[in-house]
Amino acid sequence: MAKATRATQFLEKAGVAFTTVTYDYDPDAERIGLQAAEAIGEAPHRVLKTLMAELDGKPVCVVVPSDREVSMKKLAAAFGGKHAAMMKPAVAEKTTGYVVGGISPFGQKKPVPTAIEVESLNEPHVYMNGGQRGLQVRLSPQDALNALRAIAAPLVA
Repeated sequence: MAKATRATQFLEKAGVAFTTVTYDYDPDAERIGLQAAEAIGEAPHRVLKTLMAELDGKPVCVVVPSDREVSMKKLAAAFGGKHAAMMKPAVAEKTTGYVVGGISPFGQKKPVPTAIEVESLNEPHVYMNGGQRGLQVRLSPQDALNALRAIAAPLVA
């Protein structure tokens, strides 16, 4: 496990307080976020999954609790767009510079508009992918929102 990733370097540069948690990543897990929550012993609604989508043909990043699903209609509305769809995994990897299962909203190859589920801001802390499989960062959801210059919106179905 790398001591530093682009995600952790991004957070350090932004002055965000965070800690890292490692766990045994299961490549065969049906739902990666839920597997991460179980492995680190945290409630699934506090372990946020990072998803890449396309909104009117342009990439966007979506961060929602691992036990919830994104509403494409709500995602489009959050950004004032018309049509949202999940990005194909190979395109997500090329866009972010991360591999699926290790995609972080922090330190992506090219920053894209990001939205975080508004309910997550009510949590004292959340976990997000730290830029590689088996690595989570624990931080304040407000700090994540600010560092990413993200919007908070209702995104889940």
